[in-house]
Amino acid sequence: MSNIRKLALPLLACLLLGAGLAVPAFADEEAEATEYSAADHEIAYAVDNLILFITAVLVLFMQAGFAMLEAGLNAAKNVANILFKNVMDLSVGVIVFFVIGFSLMYPGDDFAGGYFGFAGFGISEEAPEAAEMGTLHPQVDFLFQVVFAATAATIVSGAVAGRMKFVSYLVYSAILTGLVYPISGMWKWGGGWLAEMGFADFAGSLVVHAVGGFAGLAGAIVLGPRIGRFVNGRSVPLPGHNLALATLGVLILWVGWYGFNPGSQLAFTGQANTDATVLIAVNTTLAAAAGAVLAMIVSWVLFKKPDLTMALNGTLGGLVGITANCDCVSNCEALTIGAVAGILVVAGVLLLDKLKIDDPVGAWPVHGLCGIWGGLATGIFGGHALGVQIVGSLAISAWAFVTMLIVFLILKSLGILRVSAEEEQAGLDVSEHGMHAYAGDASG
Repeated sequence: MSNIRKLALPLLACLLLGAGLAVPAFADEEAEATEYSAADHEIAYAVDNLILFITAVLVLFMQAGFAMLEAGLNAAKNVANILFKNVMDLSVGVIVFFVIGFSLMYPGDDFAGGYFGFAGFGISEEAPEAAEMGTLHPQVDFLFQVVFAATAATIVSGAVAGRMKFVSYLVYSAILTGLVYPISGMWKWGGGWLAEMGFADFAGSLVVHAVGGFAGLAGAIVLGPRIGRFVNGRSVPLPGHNLALATLGVLILWVGWYGFNPGSQLAFTGQANTDATVLIAVNTTLAAAAGAVLAMIVSWVLFKKPDLTMALNGTLGGLVGITANCDCVSNCEALTIGAVAGILVVAGVLLLDKLKIDDPVGAWPVHGLCGIWGGLATGIFGGHALGVQIVGSLAISAWAFVTMLIVFLILKSLGILRVSAEEEQAGLDVSEHGMHAYAGDASG
């Protein structure tokens, strides 16, 4: 019975606090001046930390979505390789981000307004001295941040699918999650120079998605296209082997985004936080839906038939576009942002085709192009200075592209970037791992 009471009290408190009955909004300065008991503070601390833990798990679940989407949009002969990459960029990323990445991204007040800082190796295990409203335990703070880092890393996997050596992918994952992502993340979320300028990126259209998208673009350029993707100057589609997996992946990602965007509110007790969280969730939903519909319509007009893969990527484009501004735009503006993102996805895919850049899953149109759109839309619709949004959007994207271009060029010069033509044609499952994703199936 004592265990039941221990569980029942936080659950009841969560319901009461979520309704705004027990604790006022953190943002309300007058309310903060009101005296509350230690029990009130402890309950608020418990609710905020536990909800943030749940949203971190939702974001972690997005790894499954990326794995299914990428596997479905590529050949069956590369599925085991794709699944392996998605597991290992998460695993390598968690370790590297724990050792140095988190401290690079959040170096502390001594580096406020700067470009780079470091708070020391590892993360704190010490609980806050007092359990107060709006206070996060450093362990749950790390957990929420590390799954964002893993998201940035796994975006690249789709752009380089079907022809990159596994060892190089591991090297790239460590560099992105340990250095590239945390440094530009510090510029905004760690109190760096972009934060000081007033740049806004609520949940990471730029900090997370554009970093992954432009890193993927760099990788796709240096690697070159898959064999048979462009023949005699003509674009030849290489269809994915399983659209059911791809669709499942997108739906998983959509669900995971409710951890990504609402979770970035970071505090959930009190009416103001509850109001903000549900607005964020609805804006996220509307943008995703608008992105899917507009991508479908545009592809239908251009290709004379509705294209499922375009609609799927339109959904993701809408989600990426709203991520920076889901807290500061209206429902109708969210629809507009998502709709524009859906159009941009189709345009981005066609642009890459014209440039003969092979991005098997459309990682750059979805995460790179729509990531920049999210940053600009925050200025256009969200009330933030458009000039600052342009500077921040370009700076973060350029940082990711240039740094990862250098990394991929070094890997290429070492002869460890791309598999041989024979290995590529046989499939990376066999050539890199000596296995098949589907038992008894050696086909591509």
